[in-house]
Amino acid sequence: MSDKSPEAFRTISEVSKDLSLPQHVLRFWETKFVQIKPIKRGGGRRYYRPEDVRLLRGIKSLLYNDGYTIRGVQKVIKENGTRQLLDIDRENNNFTANQKNTNDNFLSQSQTSHHSLSDMKRKKLMTVLDDLVQLRKKLEEDK
Repeated sequence: MSDKSPEAFRTISEVSKDLSLPQHVLRFWETKFVQIKPIKRGGGRRYYRPEDVRLLRGIKSLLYNDGYTIRGVQKVIKENGTRQLLDIDRENNNFTANQKNTNDNFLSQSQTSHHSLSDMKRKKLMTVLDDLVQLRKKLEEDK
C-alpha cells in the first residue's frame, strides 16, 4: 500500500498495484459490478474510494481464492449485499465456509441445469478445495 492515508482516494494504477491486478481487469469489473463506482475526473481519470478498494479486494478474493465465477459473485452480492465483501479480509474463512454450506444446500434442493456440475465432479472439486485449504494453513503456519 502507498504512503497515502487509508481514507485517501486512489488512482487506477495505485489500486492495480495494491491488488496485483492489471488495470484492464479493474475496468472490466466496473462493467460487471455496478457497486464499483470510481469517481471519474477530467480526461476520464478514475479515483477509487476506500470502500471501492475494499470491495474490489473482496471480489478478487472470491474470484481468485474461492473459485467463484463473476456470475457467482454477482449472486452473492445480490443475496447478501456488499457488506460481507467489504470486510472480506477479516471474515474470509467464515464467509467461505458459510457460502460452501449454502451452495451445498442449494444444489441438493434445486434441479440441476446444464451449467451445474454432476454430484461426483462437485465432490471431487470440494475434496481438492479442502486439500488446498489445508495446504494453505500449513504454509501460513510455516511463515
